[in-house]
Amino acid sequence: MRTCVLLLAGWLAALGAFGQPAFTVVPLGVKGGLAEGNLSAYLVAAAGTSSYVALDAGSLRPGVEKAIANGVFTVPAQQVLTRYIKGYCLSHAHLDHVAGLLLNAPDDTPKPIYGLAACLATVQQDYFNWQAWPNFADGGRAPALGKYQLRTLVPGQPTPLDSTTLSVQAFALSHGASYQSAAFLVRSQGSYLLYLGDTGADEIEKTHNLHNLWLAVAPLVQRHALKAIFIEASYPNAQPPGQLFGHLTPALLLHELASLGQLAGPRSLQGLPVVVTHLKPTPGNEALIRQQLAEGNVLGVKVILPEQGRVLQF
Repeated sequence: MRTCVLLLAGWLAALGAFGQPAFTVVPLGVKGGLAEGNLSAYLVAAAGTSSYVALDAGSLRPGVEKAIANGVFTVPAQQVLTRYIKGYCLSHAHLDHVAGLLLNAPDDTPKPIYGLAACLATVQQDYFNWQAWPNFADGGRAPALGKYQLRTLVPGQPTPLDSTTLSVQAFALSHGASYQSAAFLVRSQGSYLLYLGDTGADEIEKTHNLHNLWLAVAPLVQRHALKAIFIEASYPNAQPPGQLFGHLTPALLLHELASLGQLAGPRSLQGLPVVVTHLKPTPGNEALIRQQLAEGNVLGVKVILPEQGRVLQF
């Protein structure tokens, strides 16, 4: 018997035992490559507001248009992009996480881009350099157009997100071959939402990055302040370790969550919404990942498979 319910639209599962919603999340892109109009991007806002921050920005406009079609937004897509999105938190600079930001930059409004130093350096030097793309940032090669203010996050240090009531803490992750990614712990008053960019498992990456992250959030789990975890599962369990390229499988994801559960205490993860991101949309891949997540979930978490343009509330 399956121990969890896999939900495509997810928002009903996120309520219940976890009280009134603290966050509204609109997935603008949920796939881990290939689907050019559906790549990693999640809008998050304090519940009841329209001041969003984009957690990654692989696909923006296609997701906004789907959200409008689903009744999530009642204003034109351009207004969502320019007025509702107050800034971007980039986990890393791979194109499937930043392409939407780059393509929409010419018509965007001024706003900050937050990230760890290595990520922002890549954005500035490799994209906003007048060769790959015009320099919409506030530094780098002249003329700097200054549309985006690059805001370096210090790992573990809370940082207010401009024009919102939210704040964020960044944590370093490993995304294969010593490449750095990031997790973002978003706070709204006394509630938290954890979003992980692409990451490998500690045992594969030979790091303690996820362990350090679990240490930081375990107290939030214990007092039910952590409302949801967004974490990837890119490949099925049969993917060889040498071909994971800094990603997780269902077994590795659940193993990492078990490590969090050991720190937080017995049954601490029961009912916690876990939104599984970055599934590689190759034929048969997604169905197998869903099956393996269901069969391996002995923790009792609520596994949610997000759908582009469908609102989630936590």
